Amino acid sequence: MVVLNRIYTRTGDQGTTALASGERRPKHDLRIETYGTVDETNACIGMARLHTAALPELDGMLARIQNDLFDLGADLATPDTGEPLPYEPLRIVESQVERLEREIDQLNAALAPLRSFVLPGGTPAAAALHLARTVCRRAERLCTALAEKPGEPVSAAAVKYLNRLSDFLFVASRWVNAQGDGDVLWVPGKTR
Repeated sequence: MVVLNRIYTRTGDQGTTALASGERRPKHDLRIETYGTVDETNACIGMARLHTAALPELDGMLARIQNDLFDLGADLATPDTGEPLPYEPLRIVESQVERLEREIDQLNAALAPLRSFVLPGGTPAAAALHLARTVCRRAERLCTALAEKPGEPVSAAAVKYLNRLSDFLFVASRWVNAQGDGDVLWVPGKTR
């Protein structure tokens, strides 16, 4: 259980922060940047949820995803170095990825096939979900860069989760727009 009695600790005043193991890293370290961008994705989903309360099925999915993203942040903040820890580290597991896949399929089943690229927009909820998708893609790029860095282990499930999440957010934005006037489609060369 997490207990936060004091918000400021002054331990980061010199530009470092601690991993879950206690190891200090610069705040601009790639691992810190990666889980910071996962946190940013979570905040974007929180903003999107301001517009999905009237869609309880989708809102419930987004609530579960927000919780998963804290799991993912904990996973990334605790690199598996092979050193024993005094606790069982939280890891993203395959069942979380599989749940996302089922929910993508569920939402996508009601959608017409795409015949054009979709512009981010439509309803406020869809626009917010598109923003969350783009931030999630950035988190995924950072995560794969981290995974390629020697001595910086990242679980395959963590990378896979981010990849599926960006797909989910795209399909969810389309699903939201389908409840109204539909997607805003790209028209190549329209403004020439």
